[in-house]
Amino acid sequence: MALSSSRLSHAVRVVFRPRVLLLAALAAGGYALYTHPPTGSVGAGELGVRLNRWTGTTTTTGEGLVVVLPGLHELRRYPLQSRLYRPERSARADGEAPFQSIEGLSFGAEVAIRYSLDPGRVDLFARTAPEHIASDRLEPAVQGTIYKVFARYTVREIFSTKRQELQDVLETELKPKLAADGIVLNSVLLGNVDLPADYRAGMEKLLAVELETEKMKYTLELKEKQVKEAELAADAEKVTREKAAQAAASEQIIAAKAQEEAMRHVLPFKQKQIEQRQLEAEAEKTSRIKLAEAAAEARRIEAAGEADSRQRLAEAEVFRLERIGKVQSEQMQRDGELITKHPLLIQKTLADKLSDKVSVIIAPPPAGGGFIGNTLLGTSAVAQQAPAGAE
Repeated sequence: MALSSSRLSHAVRVVFRPRVLLLAALAAGGYALYTHPPTGSVGAGELGVRLNRWTGTTTTTGEGLVVVLPGLHELRRYPLQSRLYRPERSARADGEAPFQSIEGLSFGAEVAIRYSLDPGRVDLFARTAPEHIASDRLEPAVQGTIYKVFARYTVREIFSTKRQELQDVLETELKPKLAADGIVLNSVLLGNVDLPADYRAGMEKLLAVELETEKMKYTLELKEKQVKEAELAADAEKVTREKAAQAAASEQIIAAKAQEEAMRHVLPFKQKQIEQRQLEAEAEKTSRIKLAEAAAEARRIEAAGEADSRQRLAEAEVFRLERIGKVQSEQMQRDGELITKHPLLIQKTLADKLSDKVSVIIAPPPAGGGFIGNTLLGTSAVAQQAPAGAE
């Protein structure tokens, strides 16, 4: 019985040992995948190159995830955007590696090389690290070309007169060299040129003298042109005046001839005009005399008519006054007879006259039946006193 149990335990150990090893292997592989995932990523604007370490082959990939097995593959990312390279060591005349002119003078220049990688020539720099492309491939070609090109020109040409030509020559010579290494040259920019202090001072003086000479030359040329222009203007003005004088003389001759011709026709016409005006004046004089006589006759007739009219009006007025006097006399006679018969009519008439001024009149009747107005005016007392004094 003990023997059988030992055999069973040994069989169990034999069965579980491969499984344990397999699980351990899976766990180790899972941990390795977790710590070192077999993928890589290529960002936007980048070109990925997967290098197989065993076979030495390369595979180009674009943006996205790439399978990269640890120990077998290596993924390198190359930016495709335009980049800038500046040879800093040659930027100053007293720098580490200044440029040389055709005279053998050292100077510095700020050169900017804008470049990018050619996606179709990745195989040329696939085994070069991205950070070493500028130093391993770009810098040697650029330095060799720039030194060679600058050595063809003088410092003065580099500094002032042929800067654009230098840029064009550098681009022309650098493009094929960099293209052979899978690099696209976009542009070459030449910036500040640093000259030695002594040479710069002498060059500035020389340039100032040359500029003054050029200025004097241009001034003299300008003065000469101005003199020629003044001469041409004077000649033109002289010709213009001569032509104008000739034209004016011709016009005066033509005008005189025309005036002479016109006078031959104008004089008879003027004589006829004078005669016509004389006849018109005589006719106007006769007409005015006739008009004056007619006006005088009309005034005499008007005066006679007016005198006759006034005579008739005066007679009519006299007749009217006579008739009115007769009518008034007859009326007064009738009124006297009526008042004699009816004395109270005087009181009524007085009341009618005062009716628009006095609303109510209260007065005692006269004692002797006389006129009521005597009481209002106080004439009755005076009348009574008068007889008493007479007695």
